[in-house]
Amino acid sequence: MADEIKYEYRSVRTVRGTDGLVISKMQKDGWELLDRAPGTLRSTLNFRRPKKPLPRLVMGAAAAVLVILVIVGVVASALSGGGEKKDASGKPTAVAGEKPSATPTPSAAESAAPEVITAENSPEFAALLKADYCDDANRDFTAKHEGQAIAFNGSIVNMAPHGDYDTRYDVLLGPGDKGPNTAVGPAFKYEDVSVLDLELTGKKIPATVNEGDTFRFVAKVGEFNANQCLFFLDPVSTQVR
Repeated sequence: MADEIKYEYRSVRTVRGTDGLVISKMQKDGWELLDRAPGTLRSTLNFRRPKKPLPRLVMGAAAAVLVILVIVGVVASALSGGGEKKDASGKPTAVAGEKPSATPTPSAAESAAPEVITAENSPEFAALLKADYCDDANRDFTAKHEGQAIAFNGSIVNMAPHGDYDTRYDVLLGPGDKGPNTAVGPAFKYEDVSVLDLELTGKKIPATVNEGDTFRFVAKVGEFNANQCLFFLDPVSTQVR
C-alpha cells in the first residue's frame, strides 16, 4: 500500500478538430489520456498523471519545524499561564460593572479597566475628540483600536430611519452636548440599530431617544470610512446624563 501510485486528474475542453494537438501537448507534460467525451462543438478530454512525491528531505525539515513550533507554543503558554488566570479572575469590566448613574463623569469601573479607552486614560483619544471629523487621526485610531471599547460624553447629532424600517435607525453621534450643532470631533455612527440596541441605563430611562439628547456612550470601535468621514461604532451601553 505504501508504494501505491497516486494520481492527479485534469479535464480539458477543446474545440473539435484540435483534440490531437491538445493530447500531444498534455502527453509531453506527463499526462495520460483516460477517455474522451465528444460533443457537437466541443470535446472533453480527461487526463491523469502520477503525483510527484514530496522529497523526504523536505518532509523531514517540515516535521522538524513543526516540532519546534509546538515546543515554542508550550513554553510560551507555560510562561504566560499565570497572567491569563489573573485576567480571568472574575473582575468586572467597565461595561459589565457600570451602575446606573445620572452623572456625566466616567464611572469608577471605566477608569479602572484599561481595556475601555476614555479621554481620561488616553491622551490619544482625548485629542481625537477635538480633531476634525475628516482628520487622518480617525483612520489611525480605528486601525490601531478596532474592536476595543471607548467611552465618552456625547449627544445625538442626527437620527434617520434605516431603509424601510420605522423602528431601526442610523444614528450620528458627536462628543459634547451640542447635538445637531456639534462642530468638532469625529462623526461617530451607529448603523441599523433599534432603541433596544442602545442598552440604555440610568435613573430615568426614556422610551425613545431624539436629536440633542445627551448620554455617556460606551461602544466598540469599528472602521473609518474615509470617503464619507464616518467613524463607525457598535453600541455597548448608553447611560442617561
